[in-house]
Amino acid sequence: MKIGLTYDLRDDYLKEGFNEEETAEFDRADTIIAIETTLRKLGYETDRIGHARSLMARLVKGDRWDLVFNIAEGMYGIGREAQVPAILDACNIPYTFSDTVVLGLSLHKPFTKQVLRDAGLPTPDFFVVRTPSDVPKAKLPFPVFAKPVAEGTGKGVTPSSKIGSSSELDTVCRELLARYQQPVLVETFLPGKEYTVGIVGTGDETEALGTLEVRLRKGAESEVYSYVNKERCEELVDYVLVNDETAREACRISVRAWRALECRDAGRVDLRCDGQGRLQVLELNPLAGLHPHHSDLPILCNQLGIPYIDLMDRIMRSALSRTGMTPPRRHI
Repeated sequence: MKIGLTYDLRDDYLKEGFNEEETAEFDRADTIIAIETTLRKLGYETDRIGHARSLMARLVKGDRWDLVFNIAEGMYGIGREAQVPAILDACNIPYTFSDTVVLGLSLHKPFTKQVLRDAGLPTPDFFVVRTPSDVPKAKLPFPVFAKPVAEGTGKGVTPSSKIGSSSELDTVCRELLARYQQPVLVETFLPGKEYTVGIVGTGDETEALGTLEVRLRKGAESEVYSYVNKERCEELVDYVLVNDETAREACRISVRAWRALECRDAGRVDLRCDGQGRLQVLELNPLAGLHPHHSDLPILCNQLGIPYIDLMDRIMRSALSRTGMTPPRRHI
């Protein structure tokens, strides 16, 4: 079975002149090596494709694959994570992980929160600032939290994201609007513990693997899981496997959220507790990082004793099952 690999390689964009923050969501070469090596051990033939432009060029040449393992994030536009899936849909080529609608929706945090709220799931109250004139219309009680509506890896999140006054909110929103050229999500600040839940499966087969508590170490940017903290997570963050009642409730909520958005195959749900200890869904990540040791989902699996190859096998089996294909025999 021939599996194409679509991805955005960080080094490629750095060579084009983009900076570290602009490429923060993209993968390092060792992630691609790990994915490809593991898929081959599972019995698949692999073919590296790369980003959306490379995919289009390969398709024009007439290349095709039985399935594409897609982790491409895209560079431009709020719907950038949906670009590769849209191209593959147009050519009737199946792929791993969620479809265009889900990836476009989930990257836009306010749209996601509207779906969650309509599904009866807890998420912080929020307001969207599209221009500086919108700031006085945000009637949420302070403190609030502000971040771009459609960024990942903590981009745009700093200690100043926690805001305690109208003047601070105006300043931060103006800075974010100018820097990221997209609206700003302003939501109620949650002072409690932060969690991430690992998910595998699709629809009725969805399963929460477990819950990690995100604990910031001394020296980390305080109170926020920021861009800096995520980029330097090995030295600034502890990921602690928890299995208390709050963690189990996080799993239950996360499965409901995953199904509400109709996410597929594997990913993560991020949650945080409010001042009363009640869990609130922050966002869903249906295109989660897959570095074997650096990314949250494999970190969770490592702590649960689930080998990386088994995680990848479950992802592939989920994708193949829903597309009516059978996985090959493993080579180990």
